[in-house]
Amino acid sequence: MTTLRMAAVAAEFGRDLEEDFQIAERLIKEAREEGVRLLALPEACLGGYLLSLDDRAELDEGPPALALDGPEIHRLASLAGEMTVVAGYCEAAGEARYNSVVCVTGDGVLGNHRKVHQPLSEDASYSSGDRFHAFDTPVGRIGMMICYDKAFPESARALALDGAEIGVCVSAWPGSRTNAAARLEEDRWKRRFDLFDRARALENQIVWLSANQAGTFGSLRFVGSAKVVDPGGEILADTGVAAGVAVAELNVAQALETARRSMGHLRDRRPETYDVPTGAVSA
Repeated sequence: MTTLRMAAVAAEFGRDLEEDFQIAERLIKEAREEGVRLLALPEACLGGYLLSLDDRAELDEGPPALALDGPEIHRLASLAGEMTVVAGYCEAAGEARYNSVVCVTGDGVLGNHRKVHQPLSEDASYSSGDRFHAFDTPVGRIGMMICYDKAFPESARALALDGAEIGVCVSAWPGSRTNAAARLEEDRWKRRFDLFDRARALENQIVWLSANQAGTFGSLRFVGSAKVVDPGGEILADTGVAAGVAVAELNVAQALETARRSMGHLRDRRPETYDVPTGAVSA
């Protein structure tokens, strides 16, 4: 059994697509020099996120829309080369626009996910995806999600049940919009960000990579906190609220086997008892 060196990025990306590619190229180069084989870049790292998540979002022209089979994704794949790289972008699909994340190697696109769950006014800028699925890569079977998707246990569970060994969540997760903490380390939205990362890894007993935007963009102040979490919910590497790269090395197959040996959360499920009403739940 071999180990996998993996990394999750916290970095600041904006509207200038060429500048974003320069940042991505530098990060990929540095990761390659450190022997990283799986690298996760943040949500919307190609073209930036939205300037705001309130009603002013409609005044934002939004990031450039890129085709999944277009030159920009091909450029990302060329930069990835032998590495497996995950990156967020705005996907153009006909007249629709999706907040998407793509997984590439030098051979091309391995997987693509369209964000399903949309917070606040995000639906004014993007259409919603409609599925979660895992896929095979040179570094193992991966499942991807974006930011608010991880607030819903069903998202990661669907990926785990589809055989995902590694969950990759890319985010543009900001600090609290109300009662913001003076120190970002103490922000309540940062605590939630960290809690979701650890819970999703632990409840599904999978390896978890969490990338996030850092710095500020428009009215948003991002919490950074990129990390790698093991199947027991323990954080192996964390950037804190600053920009940086969280790097960890793990024998994924062995880690999953060890975590699931006694109490296998997927194995011990009793789905016949989970009779959940299909009606909407009011707030």
